Amino acid sequence: MWPGQQPPGGEPNPQHHPHQQPGNPGAGPPPPPDRPPGFPPAPPPPGPDGGPWGGAPAPDARPRRTGLTAVVAVAVAAAAVAGVLVITDDGKDSGAGSAADAVQGPSGPAGSGGPDGSGDPDGSGGSRKLVTPAHSSGPDGTTVVIGEAGADHTLDLYEDLRCPPCAAFEQGVGPAIAEDIEDGTYKVSFHFAAILDKNLGGSGSTNALSALGAALDVSTDAFLDYKAALMSAKHHPQESEDSFSDDDYLLTVSQEVHALRTNASFRAAVREGTYDPWAKKAVAAFDASGVSGTPTVELDGSPLRGSGGSFPVTAAEFREAVNQRIKDD
Repeated sequence: MWPGQQPPGGEPNPQHHPHQQPGNPGAGPPPPPDRPPGFPPAPPPPGPDGGPWGGAPAPDARPRRTGLTAVVAVAVAAAAVAGVLVITDDGKDSGAGSAADAVQGPSGPAGSGGPDGSGDPDGSGGSRKLVTPAHSSGPDGTTVVIGEAGADHTLDLYEDLRCPPCAAFEQGVGPAIAEDIEDGTYKVSFHFAAILDKNLGGSGSTNALSALGAALDVSTDAFLDYKAALMSAKHHPQESEDSFSDDDYLLTVSQEVHALRTNASFRAAVREGTYDPWAKKAVAAFDASGVSGTPTVELDGSPLRGSGGSFPVTAAEFREAVNQRIKDD
């Protein structure tokens, strides 16, 4: 069984006011000057003769006119700049495009914080719109059930696509499960975790699930075949490697699946992260399930055990456990 999830970290440090220094909460922005910058100082009080220079002879008027001209020139220049800014702003509003337009995602401006996947308040995928793959169901499309709807039994399979024990289970038991689905022995409900992303860092578990969602949108057979290819001994990485975080690697693996090899919509969905919000919703559903490790397999709601109560890791052990459970029912 793969280890449980890492407990969440501590609370982030509080945000400091932009005008306060750390450790000095009383400091604030500097007080405004007595007079706005750029204005000439106030003249001195009148002199005994009523002149502006305290009774001294008035200086030549030429420097005064020059200073006045400089002030007027500055004011004119400021007005010209203001005019340019106004014109630029008008042009932006009239069709040049605003900054908000540039960062707006399919579901609204980034960081809008809505419950539909925008702003990522619940790990649903940032500002992207939640798109659910075809052949999914349930809340937010996170239920993936493959097999005959009227099957008498349901196999629940909990996996982390980046998890080596899950890959070993897929390699040993996956073909038997695919045959049982075909025969109608049971239907399979798939659940996906991102335990390694959380414990080791990286995004391979979630990114591979997003690509698997793109395969599910093509067909359930493409989903099963692509999942088998991702978990194969040929393509599955070591737990210390985050190969599945690379879209190019995921697309290379997809060449093993005939239905995906030349499928342009699948490739575009992987490149664009179309199903990233869906993958995060699926991971959140696993986190709420109460299952603490992967792989975990349950038949009709009860853990499935092989001989001696161990987890079935071979097709023979798995089939024996399934047949015994069905017989007992």
